[in-house]
Amino acid sequence: MINAELIEHLEVTPDTVVTMMGGQKFVVLEGAEEVVARVVAYRRSVLSGVGLPCGPWGKGAQVEEAGGERGETATHG
Repeated sequence: MINAELIEHLEVTPDTVVTMMGGQKFVVLEGAEEVVARVVAYRRSVLSGVGLPCGPWGKGAQVEEAGGERGETATHG
């Protein structure tokens, strides 16, 4: 198992190489998209366990769009 909290970055060379914060590198069978999906699922499960909103914004959060206008977001998660 790889600790998702310690992943520094992913490389596709064509193998998927996971580089950890400490410099260790692991070649994994899953593609980069699958690794990212699993990390996102893990983070959602952690955040939902403490009552925090899942996703980058909570309900009613304000985001600035490319045109500079602010609007209310939908609930993510």
